[in-house]
Amino acid sequence: MAEPRRPVTRRRMLGIGAGLGLVAVGGLALSAGWARRPAETGAQLRTEVPLPEAFSVPLPIPPVLTPTESAVDGDRYEIVQREVDAEILPGVATRLWTYDGSFPGPTIESRRGRPVTVLHRNELPVPTVVHLHGGRTPAASDGYPTDLVLPEGWTAGHGGHGMADDQAVVTNVQREYGFPLDQRAAMLWYHDHRMDFTAPAIWRGLAGLHFVRDDVEDALGLPGGDHEVPLMIADRAFDADGQLAYPALDPTLTGEPGVAEPYPAGVLGDVVLVNGAPWPVYEVDAGLYRLRVLNGSNARHYDLEAVAEDGRTLPLVQIGADQGLLAAPVRHDRLPIAPAERFDLLVDFGGLPIGSRVRLRNRLGTGRTADVMQFHVVRDGTSAPIPETLADDLPEWDRSEAAVVRDFAFRAGRMDGRHGWLIDGLPFDPGRTDVTARFGDVEIWRFVADVHHPIHLHLVGFRVLSRGGGAPLPHDAGLKDTVSLRPGESAEIITRFDAYRGRFLFHCHNAEHEDMGMMANLEVV
Repeated sequence: MAEPRRPVTRRRMLGIGAGLGLVAVGGLALSAGWARRPAETGAQLRTEVPLPEAFSVPLPIPPVLTPTESAVDGDRYEIVQREVDAEILPGVATRLWTYDGSFPGPTIESRRGRPVTVLHRNELPVPTVVHLHGGRTPAASDGYPTDLVLPEGWTAGHGGHGMADDQAVVTNVQREYGFPLDQRAAMLWYHDHRMDFTAPAIWRGLAGLHFVRDDVEDALGLPGGDHEVPLMIADRAFDADGQLAYPALDPTLTGEPGVAEPYPAGVLGDVVLVNGAPWPVYEVDAGLYRLRVLNGSNARHYDLEAVAEDGRTLPLVQIGADQGLLAAPVRHDRLPIAPAERFDLLVDFGGLPIGSRVRLRNRLGTGRTADVMQFHVVRDGTSAPIPETLADDLPEWDRSEAAVVRDFAFRAGRMDGRHGWLIDGLPFDPGRTDVTARFGDVEIWRFVADVHHPIHLHLVGFRVLSRGGGAPLPHDAGLKDTVSLRPGESAEIITRFDAYRGRFLFHCHNAEHEDMGMMANLEVV
């Protein structure tokens, strides 16, 4: 069972963000309206400017960042967080918050065990925090929500109130993050993680990809170059001026956190972007491709399938999960993907005639959100065989090794008389330790959810042991860091806390839920 938690205390003035205030739970007060709904994750905004025809915009590939320094002991990068006007919709200038001026931000390519240092400079009008999602990262660089990088000229008392956190490490203008990257090859991603304002910051553009490579992956001869395609899928909406629409209670993101009704369950856009382009098209040959897919949406879930013009469904062959390669491929005809999940997929366009078009569709969408992007076969290619075995370095934790079993309930509740999202009836408080785990211990965690909750653990990967008391689903294979719970569902995971000691997080990765209290502290000692 989860260990007892200390009482919630009044949050004191900090002057460098905004908090959720004094909690008024009144017994867990589940939102009956949300609990009765089917698998919905929020309310959808409606774009007010003309949208382009689907599959008319080429798929952009995020630029790969060049190190500013490379030495025997690692690589160093520099990134400036700044506002830019960019063309997301053709002919329309949209103001974005970016990493180095692009959305998504520049991709970092790294090798397993080769440390990377990234200097982030904050030229945005608000504090920021950077989290490398999926990284085995020491606590000092993990992007704890109150470890803020303040913009130039930001002073105490500027921009509302927040909660006290005696452990917070706050820096002015810039901060160095150190990533040892002693972990399996995988596609990670980095994004803003500021307390109370993660959702609108990601929505405005603060997200990018980070690849870790290793010899195990290299030996498989998987598709590379233009045959390895990163796909960050993210929905957005646009107002009448072509700017990103978002229902923040305080659009400056310096005062009251949260979103207006009817969006507390999650903010959905009606425009599906892939690598920052609306419903793009990517030209391919009739060969084998590796798709590195991230759901970078705040709240939208997708159920992906690849459909040819003749109605034939192309198999999505999963070779990797959040934390790297599987032991063996898993074939899917359709694949659900929740916010923050990543899938490493092989798709074979062999056998399709030149000129063929394949749609990547979203079975959970309606209208235009039912489409994601298109592949256009424009030349001959070679279909390579898919390896029957992939990786033999996945951890083999067993139930009998578990030092403790913990239970957590992810449910709606009330805070300050408004909707909130709680873990075991409590909202996030950086001054409270919720779980203390011993370094090196194997633990089993059991989750139960009221509505859709994609649950993410910082620091460690885990295996899904069961769902609803039964077997895991096919897409649960491999080592993960995010597990998607459906309404009313329970799941068990197993992991070992063997990376670093210190203060970390676990939380729902529906970004609106996260901002409205659905985070908790994990202390590894």
